Amino acid sequence: MFIIGITGGTGAGKTLALRALESLGAYVLDSDAIYHDILADDLKLISEIDERFPGVLRDGAVNRKLLGDIVFSDPSALLDLNAIAHKFICIEIEARFKEWKAQGTAVAAIDAVALIESGISKKCDVVIGVTAPVETRISRIIKRDHLTREQAEMRINAQKPADFYIENCDHILDSTKDTPEQFEEKCKKFFTRLLGGHNNAG
Repeated sequence: MFIIGITGGTGAGKTLALRALESLGAYVLDSDAIYHDILADDLKLISEIDERFPGVLRDGAVNRKLLGDIVFSDPSALLDLNAIAHKFICIEIEARFKEWKAQGTAVAAIDAVALIESGISKKCDVVIGVTAPVETRISRIIKRDHLTREQAEMRINAQKPADFYIENCDHILDSTKDTPEQFEEKCKKFFTRLLGGHNNAG
């Protein structure tokens, strides 16, 4: 199974790149979606977060907005949350990859902001970084997540700069000058070339 890792800061366009791969037949995983799923029902994860961040539980569930306000204003708190979350996310990714490989899946892809820092990139055959200017990303996530500009800037400032992805990824896809439709089409063309003999996924 050929595994493609997709990474980059929030608002850069990772989801569009993942969607392009899915349209080509790849099996895809969004680490944010996995995190939100397990955050809702994994009692061990919830317990570890509650222990490190007392007060973020409301009626037994993690209040994501409250937790976000804490970690995006405190780099050490964000590191602690990532250490907790990555442990559980990696377990789920491992299980899914194992299942897909057993089914004979040809191409799989994983989208994760912290793909490299979490060590997930080591499981990938190729790592793609998706980038866009900070101002573009701010406007995108304000619209997408209904955040204030200050909240959007806090989230972006808590993540790695574009140079990190340029230095640590095998390829870079930049969405600066593209509409969402144009960028998705650009990604399709790129991945079609990249996959070569692997493009009969599924």
